Amino acid sequence: MRLIIITAAILSHMADGAHAANKPGSGMNLAKCQIAWFSASPSGSPISKDSLAPTSDFTVADTNHDGAIDSTEFIAGCTSGLIKLAR
Repeated sequence: MRLIIITAAILSHMADGAHAANKPGSGMNLAKCQIAWFSASPSGSPISKDSLAPTSDFTVADTNHDGAIDSTEFIAGCTSGLIKLAR
């Protein structure tokens, strides 16, 4: 969990300049979302709601409603802005 928060903080800081160019409410680019996924789940296993920042919309990102977010759901949620990274 600490690794996720630390990595998310670093990614968030790196993205601040680029994020300003995106329209409000948009997510991160694909490359940053992929880095975030590998940080959140180094083994590639689906992650639970407890692994995400409280501001993330877990139920919407969990498109198959199985109670976990896999890499496909995570990337889609991240790029669309549904998954927020801890600051």
